[in-house]
Amino acid sequence: MVQKVELELDMLKKETLEMWTLVFNQLQRAGEAVLTLDKDLAREVILREKRVNAFEIKIDRDVEDVIALYNPVAVQLRFSIAILKINADLERIADFAEGMARFVLDYKEPSLDPELIDRLRLPEMLDKVEEMLRTLHESMDKESTSLAAKVFEMDSVVDDITHLAPAVLEAFILEDPAANALSALHLSAIFRKLERVGDHCTNIAEEIIFYLDAKVLKHQGKTVQE
Repeated sequence: MVQKVELELDMLKKETLEMWTLVFNQLQRAGEAVLTLDKDLAREVILREKRVNAFEIKIDRDVEDVIALYNPVAVQLRFSIAILKINADLERIADFAEGMARFVLDYKEPSLDPELIDRLRLPEMLDKVEEMLRTLHESMDKESTSLAAKVFEMDSVVDDITHLAPAVLEAFILEDPAANALSALHLSAIFRKLERVGDHCTNIAEEIIFYLDAKVLKHQGKTVQE
């Protein structure tokens, strides 16, 4: 029985990491589509969302089966619960990637103002959330709490960029309200989505640390001792 449950948990981890890679690719492609306004790439992201949803449903069912059939305890139970929550966070990140892709399809202008994009630090923000998700994948794969903890500092950068965006967008609107207001509103929605991606990444980091060290970090300071 012990060997069987270990095998099932190993399969569950492999399956979750596969979904992780798919979601990372969705986020990366959506970010590229936003910066280039590549509508074909945006359509690919939207089409692949169905695969993410199918992964989420299967992983949920597999976790439920493990709990029902094997009654895991201690670290095995923590792992099962963590996977259930991480699965939900990954699906939400994919939803935000899809939302970014739909922004590209709905955007009527032929290109984004490159000077505005630089002032907003949008490429840096996209790079940072991708780095967060990539680091978390490595953290789960290697079972490293120190890697997971790095994500909290990365999220601070995402938050800093988010907090600066309204002032930059306000100045952009004031330059030409009739021409710039709608673009600014669309771009503000992208920043909200990326900020939420960062939040879900910190949720995942908390679940990895909880699973590995049995430390509950929600509603506490996001620090981990080596």
